[in-house]
Amino acid sequence: MSTIYYGALRNVMVFGETGRVLSAVVDQRKDRRIGTVGVGRPRDPQVDDAILTAARELLAEQGYQKTTITAIARRAELGTAAIYRRWATKESIIEDAVFGMQDAALPVTTSNLRDDMQAWTRWFLARVAEPATRAAIPGLLSAYHQEDGAYEQLVRRSEDPARLALAERVRVEFPERADAEIVSTADVAFDILVATTIVRGLTSGLADGDAFCTRTADALVLLLTAAGAEARR
Repeated sequence: MSTIYYGALRNVMVFGETGRVLSAVVDQRKDRRIGTVGVGRPRDPQVDDAILTAARELLAEQGYQKTTITAIARRAELGTAAIYRRWATKESIIEDAVFGMQDAALPVTTSNLRDDMQAWTRWFLARVAEPATRAAIPGLLSAYHQEDGAYEQLVRRSEDPARLALAERVRVEFPERADAEIVSTADVAFDILVATTIVRGLTSGLADGDAFCTRTADALVLLLTAAGAEARR
């Protein structure tokens, strides 16, 4: 899921704005720079999956710093050349391993807005609260601090689809509203949803998750409903 997921990294976290980030420099000596990905034989999806699975396992077990390309290759029982044919840097592997939302199905829409907002909150929280994600976010924040445009690329491929889907859900609920109003309201709701689930997921994981999702869904429904009433005044 956004989301999560962070010039942009100077003021945001992976899927939405959550305040200024202060982070340390990540050691990237064993990684290539973005844009230098190698070329070679056609990619084997099974090899891709093995690499991404290894990256997730290492993040959860050993943390971001120790999840190096060498360690990923060793865990996946591959050579580093197989990785460099697919990804230019450790950061790009971790983005795909943790935030590959193009492969993640968004919650199914129902006829009940509150139920849908609760499902969305639970979905985002579950993704952020995963051990691999909790390890990845601080490391990526630090790495992106050195790579102009890296956050914008991540947003385009991960957050935008979910943001558009939420706007469409609001459009279905309030068909009488102007499109500009729908987009504006949905953007605010999405930013709140992403920011709250990132902070909650990173600090508390899934502890007391049901109550948190209920409170957040109630707040989102109030926001979406009140925005329409305010616009009609």
